[in-house]
Amino acid sequence: MLAETLAAIRPADPRALAEARAYQDRLTKPRGSLGVLEEIAVRLSGAAGVTPPPMPEPAALAIFAADHGVHARGVTPWPQEVTVQMVANFLAGGAVANALAAQAGVSVTVVDVGVAADLPDAPSLVRQKIGYGTDDLSKGPAMSVDQAVRALEAGIGVARDLVAGGARCLITGDMGIANTTASAALIAVFAGRDPAEVTGRGTGIDDETYKHKVDIVREALRTNGLSGALISPSEALRALAAVGGFEHAAIAGFILGGAAARVPVILDGVIAGAAALVAAALDPAAIDHCVAGHRSAEPGHTAALEHLGLRPLVDLELRLGEGSGGLLAHPLVCSAVRVMHDVATFDSAGVTEKPV
Repeated sequence: MLAETLAAIRPADPRALAEARAYQDRLTKPRGSLGVLEEIAVRLSGAAGVTPPPMPEPAALAIFAADHGVHARGVTPWPQEVTVQMVANFLAGGAVANALAAQAGVSVTVVDVGVAADLPDAPSLVRQKIGYGTDDLSKGPAMSVDQAVRALEAGIGVARDLVAGGARCLITGDMGIANTTASAALIAVFAGRDPAEVTGRGTGIDDETYKHKVDIVREALRTNGLSGALISPSEALRALAAVGGFEHAAIAGFILGGAAARVPVILDGVIAGAAALVAAALDPAAIDHCVAGHRSAEPGHTAALEHLGLRPLVDLELRLGEGSGGLLAHPLVCSAVRVMHDVATFDSAGVTEKPV
């Protein structure tokens, strides 16, 4: 499935990009007056290969949940049970992601790819468990390469199913206590940054715990022999297996699945940013189909976005995860495309254009 998906991904269509830019300039507004919204509309035209691009609705949020063996190293004060408790909260409709999704008219699917407990059945729960949490990435690989591929394919499968069910935009979400530690390790490797630059305070930790967290990330890179000089897909898979989480791998697959279907993917925060780096290492063209929903307060997210060349739509100092930033960005993405569909051109409206 992974090979088939990678083979189906196409880069942005240069003709559609050019047509979209020219069309933006013919709309009844000063050129460039909608700023980043124009860039988003052009980007989605290139991804879809047509101008104007399809409306990115209905949208579907997938929250990928998993636990992390590195939790045992004391990188967060939150107990690991919170992962399963928050999954139950998502399924009951009581989390921030549920509230924001309801406001935006977005469906919510929760995917268990590695929660360290058995979950009861629920209508919006998808079971794709690869394992009961990863191993401790600071002591050796967090998972095997085979597990990494299975998690990638789980994410691809979820994307395929949501698109088949009518979704025309995908939004990434995540849940996993200690997953910002794995994210920092992935970003350090794939973006070639020092761990101190890309490790943040996650759900909120004191200075002593933060220093320990940075040390754990360094230990993980050293133990797994990772230098930040990745150049091939096989090396990318090894690095993902070494220091990633099951949800990182699944989100990377989710991105690839969306790109293969030419459906835009709105990325959430630092976990999605780390996963997008993995997706880009497997096929750079996948990022042509992505929109950065927001900029997380986590420093690693800025490093990931810079490496990917993505400009965030929202910058509200969020650090929640769950898909919250992507959900807030979705109406903006829809508005950008709606302008392309509904605004008249100077010719059609009989409006005199500013002389060039």
